[in-house]
Amino acid sequence: MTVEELSKKGEFEAVTLPDPERDIDGCYCGDLLSWVMGRAKSSQAWITIMSNINIVAVATLCDVSCIILSEGVALDGDVKNVAEAKGVNVLKTPLPTYEAAKLLGGLI
Repeated sequence: MTVEELSKKGEFEAVTLPDPERDIDGCYCGDLLSWVMGRAKSSQAWITIMSNINIVAVATLCDVSCIILSEGVALDGDVKNVAEAKGVNVLKTPLPTYEAAKLLGGLI
């Protein structure tokens, strides 16, 4: 499944889609950025409640397919602009992290 296909599944809404054809090959959930850097794998979707500028750097470093902001977390305009410029896909969902991961797991 691509990030763009996921963004059309109802519970997931696109915030930035600079690379919409990026495939999602798994999922990683985590909010401690140093932990995510050491464990998230390339082409996974990363589900988090973190929304500061550092998530863009971690997503780039780990080469994740997208960041999914759970729990209804919003992305600040400046962070959105940087994510777009760096080619980082960002989606959001009102679902709790567990529910988002469970739904995503059933889709990919």
